[in-house]
Amino acid sequence: MSPRGKGEGAIYKRASDGMWCASVELPNIDGKRRRKVIARKDKAAVVKLLRETQAQLAKHGNLATSSTTLDKWMTHWMDDIAPLSIRPKTLAGYRTVVTGYIIPLLGTKRLEKLTAQDVRRLHQVMQSTPKDPALRGLDKVPDSTVMLSSTYALLAHNALSAALKVALREGKIHANPCDLVDRPRARNAGQKALDVDEAIQLLQHLATRADGPLWATYLLTGARRGEILGLEADRVTDQLDLSWQLQRITDISKAPADWEYRHLNSTLYLTRPKSRAGWRVVPLVEPLKSILALQVGDQKEGLVFTRDGRPWDPDRATKEWNAVLTEAGLPPDVVLHGARHTTVDLLYEAGVPEAVISEIVGHSSRAVTRGYRSRGNSKQLTAAMDKMSKLLEA
Repeated sequence: MSPRGKGEGAIYKRASDGMWCASVELPNIDGKRRRKVIARKDKAAVVKLLRETQAQLAKHGNLATSSTTLDKWMTHWMDDIAPLSIRPKTLAGYRTVVTGYIIPLLGTKRLEKLTAQDVRRLHQVMQSTPKDPALRGLDKVPDSTVMLSSTYALLAHNALSAALKVALREGKIHANPCDLVDRPRARNAGQKALDVDEAIQLLQHLATRADGPLWATYLLTGARRGEILGLEADRVTDQLDLSWQLQRITDISKAPADWEYRHLNSTLYLTRPKSRAGWRVVPLVEPLKSILALQVGDQKEGLVFTRDGRPWDPDRATKEWNAVLTEAGLPPDVVLHGARHTTVDLLYEAGVPEAVISEIVGHSSRAVTRGYRSRGNSKQLTAAMDKMSKLLEA
């Protein structure tokens, strides 16, 4: 007798308990034979369920063979599967939304019972939850209450989708309900930036501060917070090699095998950017070239910028930046990341093409600063930085 093909079923009465059963052949995974067995007391009920099961198999191409709850799967995924492919910083964010929202809201549901409506409910609940924990659980919150952002809901969606993608691959579900739902749109809040006159005012003030070179480097390169805090002396020549960044990582016990990192101090690490597109070189032109030459001096290795001889804490740098702005008589609500926006604005004002701007600041797509290619024409990049610097000549 030839083996049954996918979707074919056999009906039989189980001797152990007298239940009528139907066995449906499913696609093999990794060469292993898979079957789905259904059981009912009545033969007619099994026949009906068999036809429904075969219809579902024909529609989806696969079916789940085992049942587990979402909370058990998410815990297993976070502890044993995700660390092998997801960076610790990203995984830490996923853990927050998984333990705070996904498991409390959907954890008791069986994986194969999850629906698109469940995913939409997750979005809705999160975006109607007060950002202030003290306001949660109240029957009525003030009209001015700030709710969790769509960006936070997007993080939860991404975590759930990633976990269910693995479940789908392993045959535990026949479809990923996250694929059937529009992802929450990340909030585009628009950060404030310094204009040309304010940038000049800040540079003049920085000349009076011992840590002025740190903040001037942000303003004159458009680099990210961790890229400058993690800058090393041997990567400062006629160019800045921004191929590492400083990050605080609280749990690095498990990490992807291909992820590069170097331990600095306590929970501070140097890590590679998320993609090779972020490994870029920024030309050094005046005045930053002279500023950094004085800062580096005879130093051959180690971090260019430290605080009391130790690496800067990223959060402390953010707070100190606000203090610097206040001291300079400038709006303190221009966040450190806003220095990147200032650099972009200055480059636009200097007439630098969008593609070159994107390459300088390391944006990943043209939708961000409209195009980004890593390590392009050095002369073109240098000319662009020169144009921007001339705008800042007081």
